[in-house]
Amino acid sequence: MKRHELHDHEWMIVEPLLPKPARTGRPRRDLRQMLNGILWILSTGAQWRDLPERYGPWETVYGHFHSLRTSGVFDRILDALHLRLDQEGRIDWDLWCIDGTSVRATRSAAGATKKALNSIPTSPKTMRWAAREADLAANSHSSSMATGHRSKSM
Repeated sequence: MKRHELHDHEWMIVEPLLPKPARTGRPRRDLRQMLNGILWILSTGAQWRDLPERYGPWETVYGHFHSLRTSGVFDRILDALHLRLDQEGRIDWDLWCIDGTSVRATRSAAGATKKALNSIPTSPKTMRWAAREADLAANSHSSSMATGHRSKSM
């Protein structure tokens, strides 16, 4: 058994929750192998193209991941596992933890300066118009901005 792969008892829990395969003209990939490849990617954080060959082509594994995600299969698996843990008394519904190593924060949360939004007017013509429309006092902006007039081109 390789690291990040489902053990037999884990597979027995998850397998009934997976969709039944559609019949196609080509041989079907082993769903357990595909799921193990998905778990390898999610556990390691590697890019799809770096998926080891033992899981099959990365495009095929990604295709399974995408279809399982969009069809809500992962949500159903999580719900079933929560229910099972609750029945065994192994989950505390009042305690919720988020691991900070997997939650991405903005750069400004780490103390970096925030970049100015592109929607903020910065041209002198626009600033003069905004100051006049807001009827700002001359001391709140430079005199050239506060006394400017709206351009006919605006």
